[in-house]
Amino acid sequence: MLRLPLNRALPYVRVVISSRGAATNAPEKLEVFIDDKRVLVDPGTTVLQAAAMVGVEIPRFCYHERLSVAGNCRMCLVEVEKSPKPVAACAMPVMKGWRIKTNSDMTRKAREGVMEFLLVNHPLDCPICDQGGECDLQDQSMAFGSDRSRFTDIDFSGKRAVEDKDIGPLVKTIMTRCIHCTRCIRFASEVAGIDDLGTTGRGADMQVGTYIEKMFLSELSGNIIDLCPVGALTSKPYSFTARPWETRKTESVDVLDAVGSNIIVTTRTGEVLRILPRVNEDVNEEWLSDKSRFSYDGLKRQRLVTPMLKNSAGELV
Repeated sequence: MLRLPLNRALPYVRVVISSRGAATNAPEKLEVFIDDKRVLVDPGTTVLQAAAMVGVEIPRFCYHERLSVAGNCRMCLVEVEKSPKPVAACAMPVMKGWRIKTNSDMTRKAREGVMEFLLVNHPLDCPICDQGGECDLQDQSMAFGSDRSRFTDIDFSGKRAVEDKDIGPLVKTIMTRCIHCTRCIRFASEVAGIDDLGTTGRGADMQVGTYIEKMFLSELSGNIIDLCPVGALTSKPYSFTARPWETRKTESVDVLDAVGSNIIVTTRTGEVLRILPRVNEDVNEEWLSDKSRFSYDGLKRQRLVTPMLKNSAGELV
């Protein structure tokens, strides 16, 4: 049976108006210390959000600021003073007076253990993976990974293999690379408004996919490509086209919709290879429709590459 992660987003807070017509006093700020850096935060702020306020970056896979909290990758573990074991920074609200260490020996050991288990079943596809060069797992394995594995004895049955799914004409799936962060599932349910994606099975048999003989058909399906932290979900039209370090990125505005979505045009030697969303809180946040994302092939035929002026004869020169 398909299971979806529980929505653990913080509850909506309502401002209570007193009988005199004035709003009640704002809640008192909480004082916490992140790596000995003092910060004042509102009640309900998570450890990860508090760390971001003082410029401390905590690694994560499942957490995304626009989606509900899942807390299932455990990569964001941090040490809290007087706590017997590390806690998940993305799901734990801070308490007054907490002293949190994000780079202690306990923290690093916990993250290295999580990374070791992730790499046990992850295939060695980096040289042929389209996510190579912009992969969160690559970056974090350099920081917390080991150069050798302990899963080498004869009792180890080998890496897990998962059958690929056909979820649509635009998104390519190689689900053996999936690390079960459930970002795509939460996006489909909470942003796209469809429950076509979910998980089946438990433990080593857990898989992310769609219902039987059903595709993920949404006008926003391409956004799960950007959300996926590994190479499990990639773009079919962009497959095996270029590496990130070979391309040039130019900020632009989409002209195919009435919204004016902010985009990034990726080119190589003047040829448009793909379109990515650009963050703009007032327009498209960081989402992009499939029409804006995948219709760049028209730019190859009618794209203006030099400025032109119309002369008195009506000709462009």
